Amino acid sequence: MNGFLNVYKPSGMSSAYALNLIKKRFKGEKMGHMGTLDPLASGVLPVAFGKSTRLFDYLLDKDKVYKAEFTFGYETDTLDRGGVVIKDNGELPTESDIISVLPSLVGEVMQMPPIYSAKNVNGKRSYELARLGVEVELKPKKVTITSIDFIEKSGENSYVFLIKCKGGTYIRSICRDLAYALNTYGTMTALERLQSGIFTKENAFSIEEITDNFDEEKMLIKPDSVLSLEKILLNEKRTDDIINGRLFTLDLPDGFYSVYGDCGFIGVGIISDKILKIKAYIR
Repeated sequence: MNGFLNVYKPSGMSSAYALNLIKKRFKGEKMGHMGTLDPLASGVLPVAFGKSTRLFDYLLDKDKVYKAEFTFGYETDTLDRGGVVIKDNGELPTESDIISVLPSLVGEVMQMPPIYSAKNVNGKRSYELARLGVEVELKPKKVTITSIDFIEKSGENSYVFLIKCKGGTYIRSICRDLAYALNTYGTMTALERLQSGIFTKENAFSIEEITDNFDEEKMLIKPDSVLSLEKILLNEKRTDDIINGRLFTLDLPDGFYSVYGDCGFIGVGIISDKILKIKAYIR
């Protein structure tokens, strides 16, 4: 099988556990998920089958949309409600205070990842070292936050936001940074991913729907439909050349392309100095 499933992961389950449930349904199939969701979080979790896993590198920077709840006045070591409180008795900001500082967090910003994250530190996951009590030093990373919109007050000290960003952004870190901008502490208490590229909540399927009533025609997304690259259409001769590794030139700008031949979608190609090469072979 080759393609993608748009899985809706429930809260309280790790992304790896969700994938394992699906693997049991499709025994022997190679698969992987893109964009890990924390166990606390729910929402869209794209899963790729077969050679479609090779496309993840071309999807990681896609637009993502989250609905997040931040609670002010305290901070945990994990920056979410599952952690241990390490700072409390912080000031409680007003709704107008919060709205006034949101613009300062939007754009290309340097963001410090949470210590309890999957960042690689000397061959180990940061969260693994943190759990062992090892002091972890992470470096800030440039991320793109497209917008943060205030939605509503959801509790005494809790507020809900709609956040649009690029891949690699930590919503927990946005909560922390927003709180610091307000001279207080904050903890993410709920998170739902509504969109990841073309994958949206509206066209996602629950794990139960997939494992109990899988319908390939209805649920499996074709590999090329997840890409937003300019297309190259090859004739029969050029198709044979590219499949057999024979180089040729095309008068096109350098960059990545979705490459099609007389056999259909071949994969992601790159043109460099007019020469086309396949970077991710999907056929």
